[in-house]
Amino acid sequence: MHIDRPSPNHDSRPSGAAVDMLILHYTGMASAAAALDRMCDPDAKVSAHYLIDEDGATFRLVDEARRAWHAGLSRWRGRDDINAVSIGIEMVNPGHEIGYRAYPEAQMAAVIDLCRDITARHPIPPRHVLGHADIACARRADPGECFDWRRLAAQGVGLWPEVAVVTGEMGLTLRLGDGGPAVDDIRGALAGFGYGVAAGGAFDAPLEVAVIAFQRHFRPRRFDGVVDPETAQVMFQLLDAATREA
Repeated sequence: MHIDRPSPNHDSRPSGAAVDMLILHYTGMASAAAALDRMCDPDAKVSAHYLIDEDGATFRLVDEARRAWHAGLSRWRGRDDINAVSIGIEMVNPGHEIGYRAYPEAQMAAVIDLCRDITARHPIPPRHVLGHADIACARRADPGECFDWRRLAAQGVGLWPEVAVVTGEMGLTLRLGDGGPAVDDIRGALAGFGYGVAAGGAFDAPLEVAVIAFQRHFRPRRFDGVVDPETAQVMFQLLDAATREA
């Protein structure tokens, strides 16, 4: 059951735009009240469709038929206006700057219920269930390494990799400054999955932040920006799964 807390911060989706993305955020603020006040402040010009408090209370701020203003400057699979085709969910959590912490059970259960409801009503491919960090790698870290993406995927929402089995060329380790065909392969895998990385060139800082975002989501126990064998294996597993779903 949702608590209606209408925000004025929304506009029309472009003609013909269909919802096919689900973006999860954390509020990065000290309390639910502070986050709700900000997202309902017309001067702030930010919002989301839903906010979920740590006790599981779910607030509906913007009707799903409208474009909420949650993604900002972002990119996924070559598209820039993520707000036009997405539903945004904010989860109350202070965030990395003021006290990042685990998501409580009541909150996680409410997130899963809401995500299942949304994906039952909209044609959202599993690889389009994302964190803000996935679509804005250089700017954002949310919902962060504490969010249980694996549990969400087990409930039929999003993707999660199989256990990595490292063999052959996956034994390579790549990091900032490296170059060559293996780096090109990593760029191709990330771009093919959806991340906004450019083709060609050495392992540079933009590629490193994309790798960190990928690891936060899909290998959260270590997110150092180094493409170790496990990261590479997970990357190619997920690319294969995404390709098969298309």
